[in-house]
Amino acid sequence: MKKFGFLVLLFVFGFVFPGYSHAAADTKIILDGTEIVQPSGAKAENINSKVMVPIRVVSESLGYSVDWKQQSQTVTISKDNTAMQMIVGQKTATVNGSNVDLDAPPLVKNGTTLVPLRFIGEQMGLKVGWNNTTKTVTLVTQNSGSGNGTTTPPSSNNGGGSDQEGLVLVNGISFSDNRLMIATSGSTKPNVFTMTGPDRIVIDLPNTAFADSFGQGQALDSNQNGQLVVNGYPDVSQIRYSLFSNSPSTIRFVIDLTGSKGYSVQNDSGLIMIDLNNQNGTPTTPVGNNGKKVVVIDAGHGDQDPGAIGVTGKREKDFNLAMALKVEALLKKEPKIDVVLTRSDDTFLALKERVKVAQNINADIFISIHANSGPVAASGVETYYSRSVSKELANIMHKYLVQTSGLKDRGVKMASLHVTRETTMPAVLLEGGFLSNKSDEAVLFTENFQNNVAKGIVAGIKEYLGIQ
Repeated sequence: MKKFGFLVLLFVFGFVFPGYSHAAADTKIILDGTEIVQPSGAKAENINSKVMVPIRVVSESLGYSVDWKQQSQTVTISKDNTAMQMIVGQKTATVNGSNVDLDAPPLVKNGTTLVPLRFIGEQMGLKVGWNNTTKTVTLVTQNSGSGNGTTTPPSSNNGGGSDQEGLVLVNGISFSDNRLMIATSGSTKPNVFTMTGPDRIVIDLPNTAFADSFGQGQALDSNQNGQLVVNGYPDVSQIRYSLFSNSPSTIRFVIDLTGSKGYSVQNDSGLIMIDLNNQNGTPTTPVGNNGKKVVVIDAGHGDQDPGAIGVTGKREKDFNLAMALKVEALLKKEPKIDVVLTRSDDTFLALKERVKVAQNINADIFISIHANSGPVAASGVETYYSRSVSKELANIMHKYLVQTSGLKDRGVKMASLHVTRETTMPAVLLEGGFLSNKSDEAVLFTENFQNNVAKGIVAGIKEYLGIQ
């Protein structure tokens, strides 16, 4: 959990190419249209594939106070009711007393402290952009009026760049439960139709472009073509996507089918869903409109974001997905519940896209599954919530998590995590154990543990929803 709440900008800063480092002098920081003057000997730069920025100039430009303690090598950034503290060389920070993992430890260069930009961007509520040609980071405050909702994230298109002004950006896709979900930066009206020879469903999105971050979550070649590999779904062989037209700029998705198949379309601002769940070739009732309770199960991390790494190298993203799939299989047996996964394979959605999935289908509850990381002695399970409306769900889910895991009870805790904070339905984040603890890690990846905990999660969901 500690690292989870602050990965929302992974699309944004995951663009950096491994092994490549920009010269510090080449990188500019533009805040609300004005360039920030950086220390001459310690400018923003890409260090070991992470964008690092001089914290004092960024923070003070935003009205934060910065306190540096030389003896303890600690930097504290504060404003109003927010206090962030980081220690040079350590990958754990605190935000209002809660621990979070950083993707890179702060460092001191020529007397200036450099910290990970994506952590600061998330905590200070900034919209961000990146021009890979000019090596310029742009920061836009939420109340500046400069953002238009289509800010181009940092590029992963090998420096090509693109003029995307006025276009809705396609941020990511996911295929789960026989549903294709397309996350966008705004509203667009999809043109959906079928073709034969072979059978396929075509989705054209006018006035759209791939967000530069899209290529970090999915394969995208230099001609802006790619495909999503689909396994375990007999109706679908693959999903292809491309920049179909330049005038107007149109993104096309093609669902290659094994035979004729009906579908339904849900289109909410920021999320388009193509649902193939029917038996007779006619459009289905959209999820949530059939009287069933809608449960969203979120497997944290995915693809380029492995989450925590265990003491023997096991990856959190793999545990999260295995658990989510087991919970999904059990919930599909419940006739009064519709279940939707934010991801059903090793793909990645940014935190805001995971929230959109739940928001746009009017989910009744949202449950995010994770494994923890911390000191080697730390062990046990935790449940987190952010809003009072989620407290009852947290208490019920934690009861079953403790019972079925057999691990130490570390309690129910309140913390400001993106997916539990930004959702409007009751939402919790479950920490199944510590990958940093050898004993916990060993048990987390056993079938017995995962099956038992999955049954416990389903039991908690049913109790909360009042389903017998």
